[in-house]
Amino acid sequence: MNLVTSINQTLFRILEKNSSAILFGQDIAFGGVFRCTTNLQSKFGKNRVFNTPLNETGIIGMAVGYASTGSLAIAEIQFADYVFPAFDQIKNEASMFRYRSGNQWDCGKMIVRMPYGAVGHGGHYHSQSPEAFFTHIPGIIVVVPRGPIQAKGLLLSASISNDPVVFFEPKALYRSKIDDVPDEDYYIPIGKAEIMNEGTDVTVVGWGRQLQVLEKACELAQKNHGISCELIDLRTLAPWDVDTIEASVRKTGKLLVSHESPVTGGVGGEIACTVQERCFLSLEAPIARVCGYDMPFPLIKEKEYLPDEWKNLEAIKSLMEFSK
Repeated sequence: MNLVTSINQTLFRILEKNSSAILFGQDIAFGGVFRCTTNLQSKFGKNRVFNTPLNETGIIGMAVGYASTGSLAIAEIQFADYVFPAFDQIKNEASMFRYRSGNQWDCGKMIVRMPYGAVGHGGHYHSQSPEAFFTHIPGIIVVVPRGPIQAKGLLLSASISNDPVVFFEPKALYRSKIDDVPDEDYYIPIGKAEIMNEGTDVTVVGWGRQLQVLEKACELAQKNHGISCELIDLRTLAPWDVDTIEASVRKTGKLLVSHESPVTGGVGGEIACTVQERCFLSLEAPIARVCGYDMPFPLIKEKEYLPDEWKNLEAIKSLMEFSK
């Protein structure tokens, strides 16, 4: 099934298993812009699956209030680019609930779903990757699946999390990525990265749609240059799996981190700094980052902006040449 179908069926399972769960957001009653919520209202009724006004602050504020009762709130922001009016509700309300009450109450049963990233024609208001903003908020979990299999396992885990989860969905993969998704329920641990391909020469780290790009870069590196890359899907950006990345870098001596969002203040910088602190004596080359530029996402120049497989291949080759 594709990513849309996987998310739709997983939401169905969550609503079916948890009678307190509700799903809401702009236009989701008829399926939403990307049709991830198709037929869910007809199955679970208007009291559990319903449209909201075009008001992101209200959507997340409602999620905080409903989740504070111990019930599961699943809120959808139609595009991640438009979450910023609701940033205060996530930062100053959702993340603080447990802390400010001394753990007497919380709003842990809360998922915020958001399509993110480049889609080929979105321009500066429908192509942003704002994940780094949310990793800076203590108490918020940030998850990014790379495909249908990961989406189901991570979304099910998010539904039983005791902390609010911001769940980014790579919209470019909604219908282009297809996997054999198991019918039974399974739970992918939050905070645990996955080694997709083992290698010995360079550690390559990414998440979400960027894994598709990095797979191509690693294949080109092996086929054309004999470079063995260890490719790692971070999956959870907060808390991120330091131990898996550290173990890999100690083995390879080299690290490349790549993401679509702007390079300055990006998650890649945090990974690079932490690895430098932990693995300084194991590093054989400066840590490389191949990321988006520090500018609004361009429409006409999208191909030039994106950190594609060729840019990543050049970075992999440079890491190898430096260590010779």
